[in-house]
Amino acid sequence: MKTLRMIIQYLFLAAFAFLVSQGKMTLWLGVFAVGLVLSFVFGRGYCGYVCPMNAVMRPAQWISKKLGLQRTQAPKWLGSKIFPWAFIILTLGLMLGGKRVLHVQLPVLAVLLGIAFVMTLFYKPEIFHNRVCPFGAVLSLTGRYAFNSEGVDADACIGCKLCEKACTTQAIQVEPGTKKAIVTPALCHQCRACEDVCPKDAIHYGRAVKVYS
Repeated sequence: MKTLRMIIQYLFLAAFAFLVSQGKMTLWLGVFAVGLVLSFVFGRGYCGYVCPMNAVMRPAQWISKKLGLQRTQAPKWLGSKIFPWAFIILTLGLMLGGKRVLHVQLPVLAVLLGIAFVMTLFYKPEIFHNRVCPFGAVLSLTGRYAFNSEGVDADACIGCKLCEKACTTQAIQVEPGTKKAIVTPALCHQCRACEDVCPKDAIHYGRAVKVYS
């Protein structure tokens, strides 16, 4: 599953690069819109399979680990939940305003891709996904009410926390009291990484269990 996901991500990255080279970045907003609608049913599959940022963040994370650059704590200024919403207003403003006022399509999405890469060199991926990404902020709302999502069979779960380590968005965590893992659909990218590492086959995709935070 991991290999298939990587192939899909890099194919969409190539499609994104093509649209950027053709000056048609606004078409990507159409791709995002489709992913947004589908997320009500299938969860945040756009983030896990389509988003080009995930594709560039993977090598950044590998480089970071090799060079020992990654920090455990996020900067305090990223603690505000308002930040990603302000960021998406700025992003859309620059994209739409640049074309109308300056008659130039500013490469805003390409810049956002660069920000994702640089941030992942120094911070864990969940910092960008959950505290910076403007598209992630919107999808966290639809993902919260997704009909389907990854879920944990509590009877089979042994609380080993391997799924926690595999998740790049902190969407799955072992509860201290029950010692059982639980998935937060609002954060889950539906990438199946937790399924791949579970030694008890306790994690499956299906009807979502609502978790509100």
